[in-house]
Parts: sequence; structure tokens; C-alpha cells
Amino acid sequence: MAIRNIRLEGDEILKKKSREVETIDEKLQILIDDMIETMHKYNGVGLAAVQVGILKRVIVIDLYDDKGPITLINPVILKTKGEHEVDEGCLSFPNQFAKVLRPEEVVAEYTNREGKRIKVKAKDLLAQAICHEVDHLNGELFMDKIIPGTLEYVEPEEDKK
Repeated sequence: MAIRNIRLEGDEILKKKSREVETIDEKLQILIDDMIETMHKYNGVGLAAVQVGILKRVIVIDLYDDKGPITLINPVILKTKGEHEVDEGCLSFPNQFAKVLRPEEVVAEYTNREGKRIKVKAKDLLAQAICHEVDHLNGELFMDKIIPGTLEYVEPEEDKK
């Protein structure tokens, strides 16, 4: 496993639409493992393959609960319910946070890393993470959706010394 470089604000690839995954092979499994390791290194809740420079419809999410990380290949949001204001950040926009409107619940369908198609009903943070990461796969960034006037820059701990 390896830590991948995260593409940052201004990188053109972040605005590109990712392609469907056609084969779940060893190369894809390595990418998934690297993405999970990279997400954990930077304390992220989710990471899309495009954020590490790979235009494939793959996302990993970890809510740091007892379920461990989940992998969503070719995810599709089938239904959304409600809407609420949430605080959001993104590994591609380090130390920047803002308020965004997101659905309270989503129903999504995806293929897991074993090749099984799964339907999930998600709410709260999982619903938010799915929406945020699926946006990445479509070339959309949370910065394009922020509620005006809510963007904040939080100084990293090491810069405060």
C-alpha cells in the first residue's frame, strides 16, 4: 500500500467527470487500498479516485465507527430526502470549511470491492459523504455549492507554533 498525492485546489483534473469501472481487478484493489490509506493519513471521511489523479468512479468512505471503511464502485444516488445545512471540508481544499446544503437521507446503489451490487439507505454523515464524493466523480466541488459568506480558513496546528 502507498500514500497517494492528493490533487489540490486549482488542479484541472478535479473538474473532470470520472469513467465507469468495467473490471474489478488486482490493479483496482491496489488503488482502493492506497485510497483508504491516503484518506486515513489525512484524517478524511471520504476520498474519490479523481482526488488522487485517477478518473474512475471509485470512492472510499470511513466514518471511523465499528464498520470500517466502505468502498463504492460506480455509485449512483437513486433518491434523496429532505435538506439541511452541514459543515463541510475537503481533502483537496485543506483547512477550508464552509456550510453546504445536503440531503438528510439518500438511497444509493454501488458495487463493493468484491463485485456485489449493494443498495444502501444513508443518513446524516454517511449521506453527506456519499453526496460529496459522488459530486467529485461528476467533476463538481463543494466550493461550488457553499452557502455564501460561510467559508472559513482554519490555520493548521503546525503553523500556529
